[in-house]
Amino acid sequence: MTTAGLRFGTDWGLTVQQRIAENFTVEGILQSSLQREEVLLTAMVERHYPVIHKGVNLYFGGGLHKGWINEPPRPEYPNGFNDPLGITFVGGAEITLGRLNISYDLKPAVNLRGGERTFYTQSGLSVRYVLISARDIKKFQKKQRKKKRQKEGGGIRIGDDWKFWKKD
Repeated sequence: MTTAGLRFGTDWGLTVQQRIAENFTVEGILQSSLQREEVLLTAMVERHYPVIHKGVNLYFGGGLHKGWINEPPRPEYPNGFNDPLGITFVGGAEITLGRLNISYDLKPAVNLRGGERTFYTQSGLSVRYVLISARDIKKFQKKQRKKKRQKEGGGIRIGDDWKFWKKD
């Protein structure tokens, strides 16, 4: 499943999520802070746990983040801040209804270098559109198998040579 959409919360931005295994996804988030003059790119791996059925999940994971600060130096920090780089954790819940995927999560982060603070937390509501679903992939695979069988000549094939009235 591939989803893409918007993230709203303490920070806002774009989110893209791709399933890589049965219960695992990778997620990329490009966000800007409402509290800081900062753009942050986060890449995470998440483990999903179905709750009621496959469309309702709890998930946990983590990854790395890299930020770029565009803030002028302040009197209390005359040298400004270095761009942040660190580790991000995530935990939340999501539901998929048809082509709509909605999730809410908490996303604490630890800056290993740079940034205004060493530790900060974010929370957000992500609304994503399902671009490619598991059903879409199965349909595509079924079509490919059918084409392959037809190409290999599966079954009995009758050529055009029985049409004696047609001349070449």
